[in-house]
Amino acid sequence: MTDTVLYEVVDRVAWLTINRPEARNALSKDVRDGLWEGARRFVADESAAVLVLTGAGDKAFCAGGDLKEMAESALEIPPPDFLPQFGRTIDVEKPTIAAVNGVAYAGGFLLAQQCDLVVAAEHARFAVSEVKVGRGSPWAAPLSWLVPPRVALEILLTGDPIDARRAYEVGLVNRVVPAGDLRERVGELAARIAGNAPLSVRAAKRTAYLSAEASRDEAYARAEEIWAPVYRSADAQEGPAAFRDKRTPVWTGR
Repeated sequence: MTDTVLYEVVDRVAWLTINRPEARNALSKDVRDGLWEGARRFVADESAAVLVLTGAGDKAFCAGGDLKEMAESALEIPPPDFLPQFGRTIDVEKPTIAAVNGVAYAGGFLLAQQCDLVVAAEHARFAVSEVKVGRGSPWAAPLSWLVPPRVALEILLTGDPIDARRAYEVGLVNRVVPAGDLRERVGELAARIAGNAPLSVRAAKRTAYLSAEASRDEAYARAEEIWAPVYRSADAQEGPAAFRDKRTPVWTGR
């Protein structure tokens, strides 16, 4: 990993941190490369069950693209591998959480949006600000599935930021917590997920996204296919046995 993106695993939770606070964690090439390396590392890391994506400092989760770098390179359409977009440009079966510790604008909004869960500090702010600088946001296509369409339209058409409380009210954010408690509260949430049966967790994640891409009948049929191997797993026998024996389950992921 580079100095601009840090990766550490604590109690089966991987913390991927954009470490460029002096530039509000903007997405320079070094940061983008580090995010790709970190995402791939998490996917392959058997010691990590959950990924937390966050930014260093207390001002910015990520302020978006590095506009100075874009101007110098005359960037037009970003290539598909410009950023790791969880579920789009990289398949991440395990759960991901965005710990938003400040502004999440443009590409920063993208990174938070693509995570499965979002926990925001009270001072966090979110914006798809591309319309204010003449850029594009094709990655925002799922936004009207995450929040009501009229809310998505206001976010996209105005480019104006919304605060953490409003983001919570419209469903973009799962929880809003005091800034000083963000890491602890996110760690607790991640630990609860990491303590569950891994095959069930991954199947649950896939099931949750079915309604975004399939009809109801198709979603049911695909969900049956997703869960069949979970029912047949050793963990599916371990859970009831542990309950019977009044002990903590020992998951093997098989």
